Amino acid sequence: MKFTPDMKILVQGITQPIGSYYAARMKAYGTNLVAGVSAGQGGQTLHGIPVFDLVEEALSEVGYCDATVIFAESYSALDAALEAIDAGLSPIILVTGGIPPLDMIHLLAKAQARETLIVGPSSSGIIVPGKLLLGTQECEFYTPGTIGVISRVSTLTYEVALALTQAKLGQSIAVNLGSEAIIASSFRQWLEILAQDKRTEAIVLVDQTGGDSEDETAEFIAQAIEKPVIAYVAGQYTPEDKQVGDTSAIIAAQLSGPIANTTTAQHKVAAFKQTNIPVAEYPSKIPDLVKKALKYH
Repeated sequence: MKFTPDMKILVQGITQPIGSYYAARMKAYGTNLVAGVSAGQGGQTLHGIPVFDLVEEALSEVGYCDATVIFAESYSALDAALEAIDAGLSPIILVTGGIPPLDMIHLLAKAQARETLIVGPSSSGIIVPGKLLLGTQECEFYTPGTIGVISRVSTLTYEVALALTQAKLGQSIAVNLGSEAIIASSFRQWLEILAQDKRTEAIVLVDQTGGDSEDETAEFIAQAIEKPVIAYVAGQYTPEDKQVGDTSAIIAAQLSGPIANTTTAQHKVAAFKQTNIPVAEYPSKIPDLVKKALKYH
């Protein structure tokens, strides 16, 4: 999968306040936004972008699109995403957060059946520094380069990007998978994508407490990824019975019952170290580990 400046991008929910704001920012960054969609708002032009009522209407007017960014309300995000899947759009970036769990389960089943790549929900999206912005990533922290970043923590992603930039380690791409309990795409999927990306020489993986796929992820890196991978897990020094993350993730974790050992930051760090994947103690330590890994790779 190639993310290039000539990709034709759709924005669903473009007349939502947040959708309008970030559509303008994406366009100013150079992203090729060709159409927006908002039910009942079609016929107008916003930031120079034509707005349509339906995805089907937009595509019939502007032709095939390569990806869509969704800012729709949480209760209508499922319909928006299904409309995009039916139109053949992939990837789909779900900026919308708070989507009901049953809606997400329905959406993931449909996406898997159609082999559609979805990022999110509650994702700040994807950035290819200097070339492409799909979502709400804060672009001022990034600089073009060869380090790929995959993160579950949107705001921490910027701290990592800034540390890399200050160490003269530019980034090839950064993707935020979203911080909610149910997310669409996984670390493993994006590790596979970045492993094949010729611009990426090393990968930084940023995780947090919650979720239980780290043993599988670490094993996959050890067996299938030839590029250097550096990990950082937020919450290494918080008590093991505490969760960190955004508000919804913390509440969801508390409602779901006792914290399992496999969801703690300490367990995740141990899983990475067991397979000889370097783990940074702090975000500021990541650049040194990346340089060391590239030197000996």
